Amino acid sequence: MTKAELVAKMAGTSGISKAAAEKALKGFTDGITMALKKGEKVTLVGFGTFSVSKRAERKGRNPRDGKVIKIPASKVAKFKPGKAMKESVK
Repeated sequence: MTKAELVAKMAGTSGISKAAAEKALKGFTDGITMALKKGEKVTLVGFGTFSVSKRAERKGRNPRDGKVIKIPASKVAKFKPGKAMKESVK
C-alpha cells in the first residue's frame, strides 16, 4: 500500500477529505519521528510499539575486494507489532 492509497483509505473510512487525511497522516508520522529522535518509545495498544535501538560498531567486508571495513555505531528505528495485529495477520 502506498501513501496515496493509505490517505484515500483514511479519508473514505473516516468521512473526511483526502487533504485532511493527508494532514492527519503527516501529523502522525511527524509525532512518531520526533518522539524517536528524543529516544522515547511510542506504544499504540493493539497496534504495536515504535522504539529506537542502538547498533554497536562492528567489522564488515567490502564485497568487491574483500577488505575489512569498520561499520560505525548507529541508531535504528524498530517496530514490534502488538498482539492484536499479530493475530489479525495470521
